[in-house]
Amino acid sequence: MVQQVLVAPDKFKGSLTAAEVAARVSAGLGVPTVELPVADGGDGTVDAAVAGGFGRVTIEVTGPTGERISASYAWQETDATAVVELAEASGLRRLPGGHEPLTATSHGTGELIADAVRRGAKRVVLGLGGSACTDGGAGMAQALGARLLDADGADLPPGGAALKGLARIDLSGFVDVSGVEFVVASDVDNPLLGPHGAAAVYGPQKGATPDDVRTLEAGLARLAAVATATHGLMGAVEHDDTPRAMGVAGAPGAGAAGGVGFAALAFLHAEIRPGIGYLLDLLGFGELVKDARLVITGEGSLDEQSLRGKAPVGVARAAVEAGVPVVAVCGRRTLTDDELRAAGIEAAYALTDLESDPERCMAEAGPLLERLAARLAAVHLQGE
Repeated sequence: MVQQVLVAPDKFKGSLTAAEVAARVSAGLGVPTVELPVADGGDGTVDAAVAGGFGRVTIEVTGPTGERISASYAWQETDATAVVELAEASGLRRLPGGHEPLTATSHGTGELIADAVRRGAKRVVLGLGGSACTDGGAGMAQALGARLLDADGADLPPGGAALKGLARIDLSGFVDVSGVEFVVASDVDNPLLGPHGAAAVYGPQKGATPDDVRTLEAGLARLAAVATATHGLMGAVEHDDTPRAMGVAGAPGAGAAGGVGFAALAFLHAEIRPGIGYLLDLLGFGELVKDARLVITGEGSLDEQSLRGKAPVGVARAAVEAGVPVVAVCGRRTLTDDELRAAGIEAAYALTDLESDPERCMAEAGPLLERLAARLAAVHLQGE
């Protein structure tokens, strides 16, 4: 009996969703396949969960600049699990007119979580990636019922810059999450503060100037220090007006998504798990790979970033552990054959092998991917 081919790619950003990549590859192979679109916690995580059998819940929430938008999370009724993707409500792609580094909020992500909790979630998986905000998860916490107050007892406006005026955090109205397990799916290991923290590393990617970064750093430090002083958290502390990252603020992953990782740890008592590994478990990859003779994974660009916990390498590691060979498809590749093999990928096929013009590769990614899959099949699936 011929074993199936498991097609488990991430998206080709700007061209095809992970589900579309999987469908195109399957069409080009011409053999029995099982399609399992994947994600690593960033853009496309909800879509991957839905393609893997979850339902989709769509509600109206607050976007990163305060506008009302429609956003979704994935929902599995059988075990009351929600998959919430920060990029859905608070992502860079939600910014209508460019970056807003000082005022962008994670409020909408909190609204998605609150809706899932009201629905009866026992587990919420929070995918962090593609964030537009550097607010330390303050907006998320506010949407869940926290009040962030200044010295006069007034609620702070949205955004990371406003956190400099934080005097007190009131959690008396916080939603009851005592029976909910929270898991942050992220491979980011940055702390909240300092030269490797949320503002310094990721602020410039969101349009922050050097002065903005200093403002955001001061706000995040104040958030962590007030959380420590008023709620007994192991967070940042201040000595002579100098914040020092410890405990939650210094934890690997606290700086993820502009500090939303910190709020998840501090207020939701979340556990941070490697993004792609956890999501593969959630989608049932381990069972599906047992019946596979080949796994095909991929993403838009196979490059140095791919080696740092991105989806294709996570898929490859899991498949190799199960004794199944792996090949990859991509838009372009900069990794050498040796680097690919070290990551568990036997070979990689790029759209640029067929079409040298990057713009045409983007515009015609679907048909090109089918042709690429046929070429792959001729080499790796002979006799099928």
